[in-house]
Amino acid sequence: MKLRSKINLYTTALFALVLIIVNGFIYITFSKLTYGSHMETAEAEMKKVSAVVAQSLGNIPEAVLLRAYVPVNGMIQLVSTEGKGLATTTSQSEKKLAERTPHYFAGETSKRIEYLGRDYSFQSMPIILPSGNVANLQITTTLEPAAKIVQTLGVVLLFATLAALIPVLASSALLGKIIIGPVTSMITTMSDIRRSGQFKQIALEGKSKDELYQMGETFNHMIELLESNFDKQKQFISNASHELKTPITIIDSYSSLLKRRGMQNPKIFEESVEAIHSEAIRMKELTEQLLLLAKHNEQWNLRIEPVNLISLVISSTKAFENAFNSEVILEHSGEPLIAKTDELKLKQLLFIFLDNARKYSDAPITITVGNDGREAVITIADKGIGIDEDELPKVFDRFYRVDKARSRKNGGSGLGLSLAKEIADALGIRLRLESKVGSGTSVSLYFKK
Repeated sequence: MKLRSKINLYTTALFALVLIIVNGFIYITFSKLTYGSHMETAEAEMKKVSAVVAQSLGNIPEAVLLRAYVPVNGMIQLVSTEGKGLATTTSQSEKKLAERTPHYFAGETSKRIEYLGRDYSFQSMPIILPSGNVANLQITTTLEPAAKIVQTLGVVLLFATLAALIPVLASSALLGKIIIGPVTSMITTMSDIRRSGQFKQIALEGKSKDELYQMGETFNHMIELLESNFDKQKQFISNASHELKTPITIIDSYSSLLKRRGMQNPKIFEESVEAIHSEAIRMKELTEQLLLLAKHNEQWNLRIEPVNLISLVISSTKAFENAFNSEVILEHSGEPLIAKTDELKLKQLLFIFLDNARKYSDAPITITVGNDGREAVITIADKGIGIDEDELPKVFDRFYRVDKARSRKNGGSGLGLSLAKEIADALGIRLRLESKVGSGTSVSLYFKK
């Protein structure tokens, strides 16, 4: 059974159950009130008649007296203590009541009885006869009017229930359409994606931010994520095949040269091994950078915590100087400068910019740490060849090299600054790059404190 059909069925069944319970409660309550009202009226009438009859017995013949107070639809009779009918009078419509066996009751009695499949009000009151004996004055009245009223109410409630189910069916169908609409749209979109191989999103409508809207929004976000990862995968394959082609070709050429003449010529052997080793290292670095770039921002597993930027820059600078034997000039106030970031990722970011500055400048690198209004700033400046103003917007593009010959010579892959941009975006760091050809380049990292 489809979900829409289930919604229609369950909604209608539940509403019908509620209607039946409510109408049943109304029917039972009204029935009790109606019969109770008739019983109270009959009881009051009995007290009035018994008082008049008690005073009139002996003066007026019993048959004549009872005929004067017989109910319109009922019977009145006198019953002796032995249970015998002393006098009985019935209305024209209730002749059969006279056949009912009389019973004597010691006290006042008021109850509903059933005789020949019909309901009656039965009232019995002890009275004293002129002879001094005790007898019962009994009045039996049909409850048919009350039964008809209750029956009419039952029919009305039944038709009201059936009539109410019509709009319930229509509203449940509309409700099912509203609820299932986004799900159906999602299924259609998924089928289109499977059939065409192209990513699509659901068109979200309505201003309400209910769970259905959130579900559609989550689906669209998931599609965006899948599309982004799919594009990254395609880009990774394209970039990897493009960049790995050159080192693989070099390794292949030198390995072939080794097989032909390397064993006989030590110079060729040394040159080939050095070239193969160099390209292997570059391939390793390139692969690591590609794998990092292939990650989505949400996959960086960041650990954001307060970090003293001064201490972090000092330790990173010392490690860089020892690793590359390069001179770095550090400028700062000496006071702690705290920013929330990921310490390890920030170190990696600093090393990328320091290493890039080292490759393009033989002069000392300058690092300045300080404040710029409401932001903390780390600036790394070199006095290298600089970058043309037209090329500045492109330096963070993957595999873009300002000086392709020199980059290749120094082992650059064109991925360092692109990776730096990815890390900075993940950390929420704003980058500003300034450069002048022949004067050097500076990159500033802005942190929100």
